[in-house]
Amino acid sequence: MRTCSECGADNTEGDDFCGNCGAYLGWSAPAPAASASDVPPGTVPPGTGSPGATAPGAPEGGVPAAGAAPPGTAAAAGADDGARQADPDLVAVRPARPATRRPVVRPSTPETAQNGPPCPRCGTPNESGRRFCRRCAAPLAGTAVAAPLPWWRSRRRSRRRVRAGGSGDLVRRLVMLLLLVALVFGGIRLFPAARAFYQKTRDKLGGVSVVAPDSVTASASLPGHPAADTVDGKSNRYWAAPALGASVTFRFHTPFRLIGILITTGASPDPAAFRSQARATVLDLLVDEANGTPHEQTLRLNDAPGSQQVRTGISDVVEVRLTVREAAGTGPGRHIALGEVEFRERAAHGAGATGPTPG
Repeated sequence: MRTCSECGADNTEGDDFCGNCGAYLGWSAPAPAASASDVPPGTVPPGTGSPGATAPGAPEGGVPAAGAAPPGTAAAAGADDGARQADPDLVAVRPARPATRRPVVRPSTPETAQNGPPCPRCGTPNESGRRFCRRCAAPLAGTAVAAPLPWWRSRRRSRRRVRAGGSGDLVRRLVMLLLLVALVFGGIRLFPAARAFYQKTRDKLGGVSVVAPDSVTASASLPGHPAADTVDGKSNRYWAAPALGASVTFRFHTPFRLIGILITTGASPDPAAFRSQARATVLDLLVDEANGTPHEQTLRLNDAPGSQQVRTGISDVVEVRLTVREAAGTGPGRHIALGEVEFRERAAHGAGATGPTPG
C-alpha cells in the first residue's frame, strides 16, 4: 500500500494520485536499505577490511584515528613498517571489490477490482468511493448527463424564450398579426391572376369545340348579304357592310368560355374573288359577360385570303360585337365583305375536339 503524504489515506501500489485528496504520490515508493543478507558471500562491504585485519592505531570500522597520517604519505609508510615489525603475523590485505546493490523486488499486490465509475477525462476505471482519478487526478463526482430531448422539444428550445406577458410577447403577437393580414391581402390580390393563369393553362391543354350563336344582327347591311351569312358555314357568302362603323352582333343564351375566334375576310377564299370587294383590316371586338362585365380588344387582320385566329380567353360570354374600323380596297361601288366568323370554346371532359386550340 502507498500512503498519501498529504492526508494519510492508503492507496494501492498502482495509483499515481491519492483517491481522497488528489495529491501526487510519486512515480514509485522509496527502495528499502539493503540488509546484510543481501550482500553476496565472500565480499566485504565498503569501508571494511579483511576480518581480523585492523591497522594498528585505527579504530574498528577502518576509520582513521584523529591525528593519524593520511594514507599514501611517508609518515603512513613508516607507520606501516613499524606495525609489521611489532606484529609479524600482520600481512597486507588487498582491498575488497565494492558489492553492487541488488535490485529490490517488491511483492506484487493483486489488482483490486475497479468497480467504480470510469474517469470522465481519461476513461480509467476506478474503485467505488474514490473522489479523484488514480491516473490523472480528475474529479470523479461529475453532474449526471441529461438524456437527449426529442426532436420536437429541441426545436422549441432553440427558439428565443420570452417571458409571458412581457414586451417581447406583445411584439411577437403583433408580427404574427401583420403576417396574417399580409397573407390575406396578398391572397385576395393574387386570386384573380392565379385563376386566369389556371384557365389559360386549361385552354392550352384542352381541346376546342365550335359554338353557334343563337341570334345574329347587324347595324347595317346590303340586300342579299345579311349578317346571318357570317355563321352559315359557306365560304362564298358574306355579310356586306355598307361603310366603316357598321357592326354585327352575336348573342348566346348559354354563357360559355370563349377561347378564340376564327375570322375570314373578303367575298371568297379565291384570290380573284377575294379582291373584288373591300376587306376589313381592323375590327373592334366587344365581349360582354353574363354579369355585364365588358371586354374590349382591337383586332388587326391581314389582307389575305383564308381564316385568321384570334385568341381571347374570356369566361361567361353571352354577347360578341364586331365593328369595322378600317378596310382595304374601298372605292365607289365597293362594299366591305366579312365572310365567316366562328366562335370556339374549351371542349368538355371526354368530348372530342373539333379543331386546334387558337395560339
